[in-house]
Amino acid sequence: MPKQSLTGLNWRDKISNRQQLGGIETSVIDNGAGRGTRIAWINTGTGFRYKVVIDRGMDIADAFYNEYNLAWISHLGITAPQPFSDKGIDWLRTFTGGLLTTCGLSHVGGPESDEHGERGLHGHISNLPAELISIIQPDPAAGLLDFSMTGIMRETKPFGPSLELTRTISGTLGEAFLRIHDRVTNRGNTPAPHMLLYHFNFGWPLLDEGTQIRWEGDWTTRQGDKNGILFKEGNNFKVCPPPLPSHLGSGEEVAFIDVADQNGISECGLYNPNLDLGVSLRFNKSELPWLTNWQHWGRNEYVTGLEPGTHPPIGQAKARENGSLIRIEPGESKSYEVILEINH
Repeated sequence: MPKQSLTGLNWRDKISNRQQLGGIETSVIDNGAGRGTRIAWINTGTGFRYKVVIDRGMDIADAFYNEYNLAWISHLGITAPQPFSDKGIDWLRTFTGGLLTTCGLSHVGGPESDEHGERGLHGHISNLPAELISIIQPDPAAGLLDFSMTGIMRETKPFGPSLELTRTISGTLGEAFLRIHDRVTNRGNTPAPHMLLYHFNFGWPLLDEGTQIRWEGDWTTRQGDKNGILFKEGNNFKVCPPPLPSHLGSGEEVAFIDVADQNGISECGLYNPNLDLGVSLRFNKSELPWLTNWQHWGRNEYVTGLEPGTHPPIGQAKARENGSLIRIEPGESKSYEVILEINH
């Protein structure tokens, strides 16, 4: 059957409500660990639909294209926000996985402590609820197919630092993509350290034996060399293996990639040839110069992460030491954009 986009179909004069085509539907989870958590289902009208967790940094949990799941969901699923899960590795106790978990805004990496303070794994932002400031629904009858939702998360305390994330998630009815536009602003009165990473997590069936992992660029392992087990010169670490006994429990490997770009735009993604289904991520190299590829092929925990970031997850202390730590001046903002598109 030939593929058709929604915009190519003759729906005019035949629908009573825009929800027959798609749009944004908000609700609240009423059971389990996520009870009381606000969410929004976004339906693009193409078979691509996804769940925004409003109370968890406007991150994205479930995601589907037609009958196929795209995201890895941890055993936890969605939990209610826990803003004080900021010590050691407590972050893992709230880690949904999902299509996207945001890391930052001031620290990306493992737990650490120094004269600048104590920092838990991957920072605060994914445990902060959003103040929704707009939901713009499509209006097909008026020829308006774009939709968006915008919220503000505040990572702050008295005496600073005080960073604010304004996030807009948007798309267009009839097109299988989502756009994330973020603006990070220092609302405090002193310079603030800043690190940001987009932890995209992919799972079965998009991710399966033989799925191709697509990225280009010079890389090292997390240990700073090219002598890992999977990430090793000569190994085919860009094709997904079966579950590995060595990845039971905490077994994993991570590569830090100085991601390649064309005309300033970097791209990475996955392609499953058995399903003829893929996803691509596009982002601006000048905004997000690093890509992290997390591979964890555990039985019943089968996942890979593609993670554009201002830094690899080296932590604030290491970034300060090597001179790469970003400092945002009072009143200054930095903007970022990531586009995820379905390839089918």
